[in-house]
Amino acid sequence: MSKCDSCGGSCAGCSGCGRALELTEGEIRFLKLLGQCAFLPVCRKTEEPLFPEEPDTTLLLQCLEKKGLVSLDYDQPLKGYHHPLYDASPIRGSMALTQRGQAVLELLEYQGAES
Repeated sequence: MSKCDSCGGSCAGCSGCGRALELTEGEIRFLKLLGQCAFLPVCRKTEEPLFPEEPDTTLLLQCLEKKGLVSLDYDQPLKGYHHPLYDASPIRGSMALTQRGQAVLELLEYQGAES
């Protein structure tokens, strides 16, 4: 398999960003979380995204974004959301499922995939 043009093949389970898609249990769990909340907070101090409630999700967020499943928008901070990591970050925004992410989540729910 050739390396993916989008992520260079660095994401776990990367299948070249084509139609085939492999997801880790963590990615499935996070997609389901985004399925319950239309928007979640995202912030960054460097170039790496951070979900304030689970600071160890940086790589997971990068992979979901590179797979086209989530959108990270630093121009749209969540109003009324407060968390020490979020409040202390110079760059605050929000994340949501993309159309592809929504379709994958619906397929996972239809097939009864467990995380």
